[in-house]
Amino acid sequence: MTQHRNLMTEGNIRRKMLGFALPILAGYFFQQLYNTVDALIVGNYLDADALAAVTSTSSYTYLMIGFVAGFATGAGIIVARHIGGESPEETEKAVHTAVALGLFFSIILTAAGVLVSPVILRLMGTPETVFPRSCRYLQVYFAGSAALVMYNMFVSILQASGESRYPLLCLVASSLTNIVLDILFISVFHMDVEGAALATVISEILSVVLVGMKLLRTKEAIRLQPRKIRVDRANLKYIIRYGFPTALQGCVIDLSNMLIQSYINSFGRDAMAGIGASIKTEGFMFLPVTAFSMALTTFVSQNVGAKRMDRVKEGARFGLLCTAGMLLAFGTIAYFLAPSLVALFNSDPAIIRYGAGRTTTCAFFYCLCGFSHTASAVSRGLGKPMTPMLVMLICWCAVRVLVLFTIGQAVHDIRLIYWIYPFTWTLSTIVYLIDFRRQNLFRRELAAS
Repeated sequence: MTQHRNLMTEGNIRRKMLGFALPILAGYFFQQLYNTVDALIVGNYLDADALAAVTSTSSYTYLMIGFVAGFATGAGIIVARHIGGESPEETEKAVHTAVALGLFFSIILTAAGVLVSPVILRLMGTPETVFPRSCRYLQVYFAGSAALVMYNMFVSILQASGESRYPLLCLVASSLTNIVLDILFISVFHMDVEGAALATVISEILSVVLVGMKLLRTKEAIRLQPRKIRVDRANLKYIIRYGFPTALQGCVIDLSNMLIQSYINSFGRDAMAGIGASIKTEGFMFLPVTAFSMALTTFVSQNVGAKRMDRVKEGARFGLLCTAGMLLAFGTIAYFLAPSLVALFNSDPAIIRYGAGRTTTCAFFYCLCGFSHTASAVSRGLGKPMTPMLVMLICWCAVRVLVLFTIGQAVHDIRLIYWIYPFTWTLSTIVYLIDFRRQNLFRRELAAS
């Protein structure tokens, strides 16, 4: 069994980064597409209540799945570290420990998601006109969440090895399947919102099967062998060390987003649908963030394992600047097309007004959000997961909650929701710039010249 041929510890840095990041970018375009198709088809074939039911659940699903994805990130970091250090035996142990952990989380998430969803929706103040459909959507979605958990874990292992093209093919297949099933279930079989959830579940099952087959058949150190699935304590310790801060960070951020969603819910169905549509379109703008964040974590982890700090600094600078530049361009486009983008989901003028208001407020700040996310990825790759956790918990969570429970209680104004994100994105960017300056991350070394 060979170690791996897709090492990022040698060769042209920009080509390696782009060669790894671009397939991830394309893959997540398709994933975001089929997440958005649910809302597009529901909003156009059903009604505004159904659109609100589907889009307003995003913060809760991100909370549950994001917690598990944090541990998948931790697994990817330790696998990449072993690969960069050319240690096939430890790589194998880390892979099977990660899979065992994924199976454990699959059971927990399925049970918790199905049973707790009604309670969470009540706590979020979901309007009675929307509640039954939101509940049905979530319960079907979480009934099949094991596929999504294992997909995240499998893809983290593949990407840690430098493989990003095969996951792209899997996402294309599952995205096209989801689109076809959405149309079939809702427009042909006349199912309600649970049809959109069922289409997503079936598509996720397809993607996890395809990625699992790749891991079973590879001849490299990341090969999955079912009889070897067990927990190695040393590797579990590292996965938790790198994964738990990321999971906790995502969890608390999503909890703050749930509080924000509760505030949005107080403005009624139109605000829920309009802002939900804005967030769906925003997801496409942030695809470069996802791509370069994953690329940076893998690149930095492998090169730290190989003790190539010159490459770490050069790669980090390149990834951060690429992400910020692309989001500045995308934000400019979103600013001018905001009403048309929201109208794709629903043509109601009130819904468009809410959605476009949020998009035009946030558009020119997307680059700062992207910088903060990719800066977090660099810190995790360096083996410093506590730094992004503390920055995000304070700048994004504590500040948002403080604003909602002070200004938000005194002033009931939707513009508070429009501005709360740009404000906290700016704060985190300032903190990261100070931290990177302290680490001399942007100082060009002779070895990297």
